Amino acid sequence: MQTHIRGSRLILALAVLGLGACASVPPVKRLSGVVATGGPLMQAHVSVRDSNGTLASTRADIQGRYQLDASTLRPPVVVVASESGNRNCRTNQAPRAVCMAAWRATLEDGDNTTNINPLTDWLASEMATTLHFIGPQQFAEAPKAPDVPASVQTRALQNLRSGFGAALARSGVADMGSFDPVTTPMVADGRGVDAVLSVLNHTRGYDNDSGEASATVITDTAWRPIAHPFDDRANEPLQMERAEREQAAILTAPIRVFIVGDSTAATYERQRLPRMGWGQVFEEAFKDNEGVKVVNGARAGRSSRDFYNAGWYRQMLRYLRPGDYVVIALGHNDQNCNSLRPVRGAADVANLCTYPNDAQGRRQFPAGHPQMSFQSALEVYVNDARARGAIPFLMTPTTRFMNADRRIAYVNGDTRPVVSQHLTRQNATGGYAFTGDYSQTIRDTARANGVPQIDLEAKTIRFANAHAHDWQNYWLVVADTVKFPWYATQTAGTPAAPDTTHFQEAGARAMAALVAQGIKETPQLQALAQHLK
Repeated sequence: MQTHIRGSRLILALAVLGLGACASVPPVKRLSGVVATGGPLMQAHVSVRDSNGTLASTRADIQGRYQLDASTLRPPVVVVASESGNRNCRTNQAPRAVCMAAWRATLEDGDNTTNINPLTDWLASEMATTLHFIGPQQFAEAPKAPDVPASVQTRALQNLRSGFGAALARSGVADMGSFDPVTTPMVADGRGVDAVLSVLNHTRGYDNDSGEASATVITDTAWRPIAHPFDDRANEPLQMERAEREQAAILTAPIRVFIVGDSTAATYERQRLPRMGWGQVFEEAFKDNEGVKVVNGARAGRSSRDFYNAGWYRQMLRYLRPGDYVVIALGHNDQNCNSLRPVRGAADVANLCTYPNDAQGRRQFPAGHPQMSFQSALEVYVNDARARGAIPFLMTPTTRFMNADRRIAYVNGDTRPVVSQHLTRQNATGGYAFTGDYSQTIRDTARANGVPQIDLEAKTIRFANAHAHDWQNYWLVVADTVKFPWYATQTAGTPAAPDTTHFQEAGARAMAALVAQGIKETPQLQALAQHLK
């Protein structure tokens, strides 16, 4: 009997000790959420860094859901998701992954919802640039998760709600006053927040000085830049109904024309009017009710290498299908090959530069870097389009309004005409590794690959010389800074400093008409030409 009592007391004592031990175990903290880009980013790699610099990582499942033990992490934390199989989030010398960040100030016991998507990346980018980081990736890869002042957090969230709030509300997000894309629960199922994500294009920009990925760039289905609105001439807030209508038009159009291009073709925000790219108005060259949809993915500042590596081409690929036309109109920024250019020369050569063919039509590139051949870079698009059943064609770039001395033509009594500027000459200090003619390289590439080609440069040179006395009505020279206040503070695009590369509306429409003319004159493009006005 005594033995039984002693045994019972022992069991009770052990039980009490056990309860005490359980009570001393700290509560579990978890990070959990959804990685989405308009549908789940399946099997995404997810990593988190805390305020001590401690790292932890996991993978999302096929629904984009992830969960990670955060019990030992000290807030704030910054979380990064990158696509499966590619974790290059910073450099442009190889294809960048889809990468997004999210920042969280606190960690509570239990689950801490921390979604990662283009909107959380936009928030992280706003905070990062305010704190003088190049962009959200540098912010996320700081040795310790940065502390963000409450005022910076509040302003970034307010700006996001201004830019995307109406679209989110239309998609069923009820309480915009408390909405935070990081902490508001979501599912990557095409509804609610995910419905808004599905009409967005997301990537990160290019930092001129370092060549690294920079701030987050979000555009809608027509590639209009979306950000918090400043005034009626600035970036537009996302208009969900319009974006859905335009996306439906892209998906259902029987004839689609995709533009791979640079600033001369790009779509611009209202703040920069009257600046306009020819791709912005090119759809108007086609007959009404013929079902032609122009998808203008052109982006300012991009070379043939960087347009691909930085993800701008990828944005169009979700729509591309057999029978589509792909216009490849690059070359302006491929000329950024002067390694001795102050500040940005080395970065440009490493990330943007491609070299033209030599006078005999042979490719030129540094040993071991064939991707730096302009012809090879152009063939990436030609080969990809053909592999997808699409129809690629090449165009030489629009001309710069400059004479043989690379000075503005037809000023101060100088009557020398506009001539081709898309070539490099060895400078006195040897900044260029190779020299040659970019427009001729485009012709070489078209011939070598059996691809239709339009000599837009030749057409625009003729146009420029025909408008020697009124060229400032076409190229970007803005005198009315009351109507267009952006140009009151700009160092280019004004009468004092005319922009000889880019266009205002009349010029954009004139260039679009010349592209249409080139299509009509090209026998291999007659199936498309029949739909032109």
